[in-house]
Amino acid sequence: MPPRINIPPVTRITLIVLGVQSVLSAAIRYRQWTATSEIVIPYLNLIPQLSLAYPWTFLTTTFVESNVFTLSIACTTLYNGGRYLERAWSSREFAKFLLITSVVPNALCFGTLILFYALTRNERWTLMTIAGTIPLQISFLVAFSQLVPAHTVTLFRGLLSLRVPRFPLLYISLVTLLCLTPMLTAASFFLAVYGFLVSWTYLRFFKVAFPDLDTSQPSSLRGDASETFAIAAFFPGPVRPLVASISTQVFNVLVAMRLCVPFSAADISAARGDHHHHHSFSHRGAPGSARAEAERRRALALRALDQRLHAATAHAAARAQSAPVPPAVAPPVPSATGPTVKSQPQAPPPNAMTAQAAPGSGMLGETNYNPDADADRNGP
Repeated sequence: MPPRINIPPVTRITLIVLGVQSVLSAAIRYRQWTATSEIVIPYLNLIPQLSLAYPWTFLTTTFVESNVFTLSIACTTLYNGGRYLERAWSSREFAKFLLITSVVPNALCFGTLILFYALTRNERWTLMTIAGTIPLQISFLVAFSQLVPAHTVTLFRGLLSLRVPRFPLLYISLVTLLCLTPMLTAASFFLAVYGFLVSWTYLRFFKVAFPDLDTSQPSSLRGDASETFAIAAFFPGPVRPLVASISTQVFNVLVAMRLCVPFSAADISAARGDHHHHHSFSHRGAPGSARAEAERRRALALRALDQRLHAATAHAAARAQSAPVPPAVAPPVPSATGPTVKSQPQAPPPNAMTAQAAPGSGMLGETNYNPDADADRNGP
């Protein structure tokens, strides 16, 4: 029987929707294909000039891929990234993250294309299709940068080593290069940039974080104030001071507009790992370290107990096999006066079933319960 693949529910539903919508889009394009016209599906994909009558496309267009190559990449990303994030955050938080990082970048890209049309009066901008899992893919990279900021990925057999926070900008650079070719449109570049900004903003300021059981953190923590998740941490060292200065000014403007709430002193203290919060604040999005440590210790204790029980059982079986077997008692010969009554060995009473381990036997211990002796010792 083949092993059963365990996929969390939200990830499973997302993969099914992606596969069904991509196959449906391919079937529609195949039936309507002509050599002289470009096929658009305004009720499945988001097209600024045609999709206002279909508001659900702001969500559904994310789960439509136009070719087998991009579909295979999207399925691989959702399968691996979705399983990790959903188990780390819970299904509800992961579903909320998918919804935000799908709808908001699509809406921002929609507005950007309308703006370019207003500036250039070129109708090509409003007929450009906004589709694909690009905002989800870069959002997963941002989420991994929060959860494992110090992790290093080695590529090409050690020729290239990159820390996880470097991958979002590397992904944006790759999408930018592909947009210069017929493979991707300018909408893909906007989706990558907006996906990065939206996912980082949500995780930085708004996402509810799980409290660590070993700390005195409140149960309503939001965002991540750690320096390892600052926007400048995604950029190389030479430009990091400039990015930090610009981001600080933008943040102050957003706080003045009451769009963002500044971090409290407790949040900053927790992020820096002070004595009241000795665990790094950058890992608050993952399950509590105390909970994980307790589960690990419980698993080790159960494993050790199981090994000792198996050793005790094997030792008892070996002693039973080495014990002498009593000779069989011949059946009585009936006589003319009637059957002869033979005395049979008496079965041990229930209280005699006591495991007495010899010194140095290696068993877990003894179990010896004598209620009468306990009553005499303890008194009335």
